Amino acid sequence: MRWDHLRLDGSPEDSPGDVFGAGQDPGEGAGQPGGDQPGAQPGAQLGALFSRGAVTRTFDTPGFRGMTFYEIQAKSIVNRVPATSRMAFGWTINPYRGCQHACHYCFARNTHTYLDLDAGQDFNSKVVVKVNAPERLRKTLASARWAGEHIAMGTNVDCYQRAEGKYQLMRGIVAALRDYANPFSILTKGTLILRDLDLLTQAAEVTDVGLNVSVGFVDKELWRSLEPGTPSPERRLDVCRTLNGAGLRCGVLMGPVVPFLSDSPAQLEAAVRRIAATGAVHLTPIVLHLRPGTRDWYLRWLSEHHPALLPRYRSLYRHSAYAPKDYQAEITGQVRELARRYGVGAATPAGARSLEASPSMGPIPRADAPGSPGQRGSPGQRGSPVQRGSPGQPGSPGQRGRPGSPRRASPPGGPAQDPAQGGPQQLSLL
Repeated sequence: MRWDHLRLDGSPEDSPGDVFGAGQDPGEGAGQPGGDQPGAQPGAQLGALFSRGAVTRTFDTPGFRGMTFYEIQAKSIVNRVPATSRMAFGWTINPYRGCQHACHYCFARNTHTYLDLDAGQDFNSKVVVKVNAPERLRKTLASARWAGEHIAMGTNVDCYQRAEGKYQLMRGIVAALRDYANPFSILTKGTLILRDLDLLTQAAEVTDVGLNVSVGFVDKELWRSLEPGTPSPERRLDVCRTLNGAGLRCGVLMGPVVPFLSDSPAQLEAAVRRIAATGAVHLTPIVLHLRPGTRDWYLRWLSEHHPALLPRYRSLYRHSAYAPKDYQAEITGQVRELARRYGVGAATPAGARSLEASPSMGPIPRADAPGSPGQRGSPGQRGSPVQRGSPGQPGSPGQRGRPGSPRRASPPGGPAQDPAQGGPQQLSLL
């Protein structure tokens, strides 16, 4: 299973105190909180993750009422994606575990059970916060072992969920990636990403930045029921429009397409038409998939809201967490034809979530060399952040390109294969 590396198999003392994690979730190494904090309640004991201490916090405000946040000091924050996943990126950052968006179909639900929490309401209301994420990231980026590879965010839970408004971890994370000119991508349903428009724009001056919003359908009734904690589809599309208007290339992952609820020709056309109006640079349809943990929670929702569809779902997903290949191909074909009709660029799921390698820039000068453009150090001189300007040259960005190339996406017509189904790769949605 792709996310088995998130399981807690042993005590935090057994976790490697490494600069960046290999085959484990960075949150596994939960250390002591950084000092006493007013209003904090120490001692939350949730399995191995918290056996060395955490801070449990609640906020009595409308946006956070009923939520519990577990603040931890992570030992590492850059997480290696298992090679068996065949994803188009090799590294991720997940500053949160659990998600207030509460999407009934979220694939990441089962990972909460690795923390001795349930995949249902606990996933929606109990969020782990890696409060030292920006600092840990800077340590990784400064390491001579780090080759400057592409880092994907929003691949497990949404990094711009409502908790981010309180903790503001992403500002520090994006600033660090900017300072080290490290390529990255973000997938989100959150409008809060616009708060960091300044940092994203600055980062795009010195490295490759890939942005995508997730909008599977535009039916407001279905949205309120199926994605109760998310901004509306229209607000998410406004995010895409704003990012593209600011010169940042933003696409849309049209997912999930929900069988029998958002997959009619009229519904698909309505979604593609609205997506096209945002100036989205690419559009990628993804059909609903129901992995363990998520499947039970989703079918419970379905039985309450659309009980007549239960037999059809049990038939459609009887052999796999994924819909049959012919169904997926039919949906993909319809969406691609609509995208051509409305002038949206097409991309494979892998292509929508990864960056092309930058052209070689040749030897990279030291950041402190006279006349240097402030580039990260060359091999053997790594670990220097980009200098974002000097006296007389305010705001001068570093030169693009750096040691280590991000993984290339699969070429058009040749998407990566998911070993779970032997067909086109299905990317996680938030």
